[in-house]
Amino acid sequence: MATAGDLQFNSLINNLIKDGLLTAADAQKHYQDSQQKGVSLINYLVAQKIVNSSVIASKISIEFGLPFFDLNAFDLKNVPPEVITTALMQKHHVLPLLVRGVTLFVAISDPRSFQGFDEIKFNSRLNPEPVLVEEHKLAKAIDAFVEAADTTMTDLLDSDLDNLDISAGGDEGTTGTTGDEDAPIVRFVNKILLDAIKAGVSDIHLEPYEKVFRIRYRSDGILHPVASPPANIANRIVSRIKVMSKMDIAERRIPQDGRIKMMLSKTRAIDFRVNTCPTLFGEKVVLRILDPTNAQLGIEKLGFEPEQQRLFLEAIHKPYGMVLVTGPTGSGKTVTLYTGLNILNSTERNISTAEDPVEITVEGINQVNVNPKAGLTFATALRAFLRQDPDIIMVGEIRDLETAEIAVKAAQTGHLVLSTLHTNDAPQTLNRLMQMGIPPFNIVSAVNLIMAQRLARRLCENCKTPAQYPPDFLLQAGFKKEELGQLTLFKAVGCEACTGGFKGRVGIYQVMTLSEKMRALILEGGNTMQLAEQAAADGINDLRASGLNKVRMGLTSLEEIDRVTTEN
Repeated sequence: MATAGDLQFNSLINNLIKDGLLTAADAQKHYQDSQQKGVSLINYLVAQKIVNSSVIASKISIEFGLPFFDLNAFDLKNVPPEVITTALMQKHHVLPLLVRGVTLFVAISDPRSFQGFDEIKFNSRLNPEPVLVEEHKLAKAIDAFVEAADTTMTDLLDSDLDNLDISAGGDEGTTGTTGDEDAPIVRFVNKILLDAIKAGVSDIHLEPYEKVFRIRYRSDGILHPVASPPANIANRIVSRIKVMSKMDIAERRIPQDGRIKMMLSKTRAIDFRVNTCPTLFGEKVVLRILDPTNAQLGIEKLGFEPEQQRLFLEAIHKPYGMVLVTGPTGSGKTVTLYTGLNILNSTERNISTAEDPVEITVEGINQVNVNPKAGLTFATALRAFLRQDPDIIMVGEIRDLETAEIAVKAAQTGHLVLSTLHTNDAPQTLNRLMQMGIPPFNIVSAVNLIMAQRLARRLCENCKTPAQYPPDFLLQAGFKKEELGQLTLFKAVGCEACTGGFKGRVGIYQVMTLSEKMRALILEGGNTMQLAEQAAADGINDLRASGLNKVRMGLTSLEEIDRVTTEN
């Protein structure tokens, strides 16, 4: 077993142990946990409040001979402009403080930041000199600076809506001929898009009817009407969107797909995936908002329970095998997979994804849009990946036997494969693979973990209020008799800060590994009911039980859990 002396900053860790702030055993455990989460030991110790940040900072200052500076005394307005990009600041967790001659003084909290100084030197044409600051103050300062650097949505809405930097997001499709480019239509469409981004919605629906034209936003999974422009301008609005997304505006008889890219600032762009569909009274348009920041939430914000998070991290850190995420459309599967990919994304790994389409672009990951019309299917992309020395493969969805067979073979031959399936829960996924034609012995040897998920709306912290329910109702809902006297449940109210009493969403998960009894049952060809019974016997919470835990924690309401889960 390794000792604290084996750790990366052995001298620093030894000093913490010597001062009684850590034990050798704890140091080793924290190091392993930090590696599993993909963060440095120093950041882990501070984030978990194991060691005070000021104590860590003073120890590092002495150990590495670095000058110490209190960031509270620094005004972010004094950050040297355009010396390095905000992307580099976030990548290497640094903040430029001062330029003196050819020297750039850079705030760091972790000596590992030295590794990025070559890149900083190359981009800034200056010689970086480290200055030590406290971790939590640095993280707060970087976030504040990046937020200030991005043009605020308020500024955008008050600016000239005619001159936003908007372009077609891809090179596919037929370039539309010039449509109705009159200023009022341009301004109206731009404002609809900007309002949607500001409100944090996921989709925009533009729906023509005989006498009305309805525009709705999908917020936290629920559609809400936001505007009803005159029906006689519906075609002009749709034409404007089709021109923006590089569609053929003359073609109104068949569905079309396109993409729009909107530059909010030098450092932030939002993509819209656009689809049109001919209806009785005109073309309906749906725009899916693809915000890359959605995939950078961090695993702690997804809503995993501690044991579920541990199982998920263990599964994605295995060198080979398959991790399957299942759930209906809009349940957050893509965000979960990309959260895992962001943890795994490093220069040492070759990561490739095949998606239909790619919704979130990530630097360092090789992403492929499948195109069945051109012969580029999931199976074709998978075969290509396997000839390109992959470490990790992500398949957007396993839809057929051919894709499933290649994915299973890849998982068995030394690759980590992540993918999704459309089933209701984790046990059904096993049965679905068998129904596809995958032999049970291949499922047992390939699958590491199956995770079913749903998204429930979070109660607004500003207005949620305690709710009272009859004991019989709570028992029927799934709560235990012995906990009824201690339960404090909440319900939605509604205020100016939220939508109908809810703000944001939280994940509900069923995370299932394959126990020996489960493997034996699969090999025997067990049906879905038998597999679900075995999962329950193995102590795996179903979606309903996980949802009730979120209700106990006051994160959501019982009515919301009833909406997104099916009672057993």
